[in-house]
Amino acid sequence: MRILYGVVGEGMGHATRSRVVLEHLLGRGHSVRVVVSGRAHGFLVERLKVYTNCTIEEIHGLTLRYFKNRLDKSESLFDNLKKAPDGIKKNIQVYAKVAEDGFKPELVVSDFESWAAFYALNHFLPVISIDNMQVINRCRHDREITAAKGFNFNVAKLAVKMKLPGAYHYLVSSFFFPPVRKKRTTLVPPILRPEILAARREPGDHVLVYQTSSSNEALVPILQKLPYQFRVYGMGREGSVGNVTLRAFSETGFVDDLRTARAVIAGGGFSLMSEAVSLHVPMLSVPIEQQYEQELNARYLTHLGYGSWARRLDEGVIARFMERVDDFSQTLGVYQRRDNSMLFGCVDELVERWSRGEKRPKLLEAQAMGKWAPASSR
Repeated sequence: MRILYGVVGEGMGHATRSRVVLEHLLGRGHSVRVVVSGRAHGFLVERLKVYTNCTIEEIHGLTLRYFKNRLDKSESLFDNLKKAPDGIKKNIQVYAKVAEDGFKPELVVSDFESWAAFYALNHFLPVISIDNMQVINRCRHDREITAAKGFNFNVAKLAVKMKLPGAYHYLVSSFFFPPVRKKRTTLVPPILRPEILAARREPGDHVLVYQTSSSNEALVPILQKLPYQFRVYGMGREGSVGNVTLRAFSETGFVDDLRTARAVIAGGGFSLMSEAVSLHVPMLSVPIEQQYEQELNARYLTHLGYGSWARRLDEGVIARFMERVDDFSQTLGVYQRRDNSMLFGCVDELVERWSRGEKRPKLLEAQAMGKWAPASSR
């Protein structure tokens, strides 16, 4: 089957997750054209270059700017407005290329990406949504998770709902499994890259720190006050400062530091959090301010006893977290890491159903977690 696959380029989690699904589809013999923006473009070009049945087109996507651990709305708006004219022109060119060069997609898959979904709408094609974001809109969450001052869950829910409405089916990757409240929705375990599936947990003494903004210069002085060894990624430089080792990014090195870490300190991004949970590494999450999806992830992490979360990172927050690391490790010990077979079964079933001309299924037959059922939808 000819498949158009859209990948949002903001944040590398979408790219690493989509790589897993793309390799499965390509291995099954489907012809796939990928449209992707940002850093994710180079990543997927490198990972998928061995596949002759795959072509990758770079499109323009929205970008977000951060200052310290906060979303900079003004800078993000200014940057996107500045790039908009060239970006729109580029996307129109890619649209014409996909529409006119004879590829003729039969199905669209989207990892929270709007360009491919728009193409599907204009060409009356079905969309399979594969991401973690739809858990916000398509599942029911307890008020103890969503009700909090400053946590505008309803805004996040509306934004996600508007992103990919009316999909053929929604596959939602998650390490937490609230009741599904909408039809055509299937929860699956976290989509894990091969390097994580192959990693063996061997706890060491260091704490892995992943910093998304190199502008957070207050981080290292905070870590230096604590009696632990820290390995920090994302500061944009290398070297050692007392008990703090600054590392340049290396996928192999990062996975090795993760699997051997005593604990992890990072933001609220789903991909790293799900990898830490799957490897049974306790995590302290500090979500980016006003990123409600990240805060939801962090709240579930704490609710399940896999770690804790905080709005600000300081010496006291880290010290209190480290005092509870053994308790978090014990709770994580019962979490069962799964491979991607449930996801692949669901993807294959959906592709086969559409190829037979079937209507959108309310339920899938592939073994998966959190299937929609009438009793869970009110």
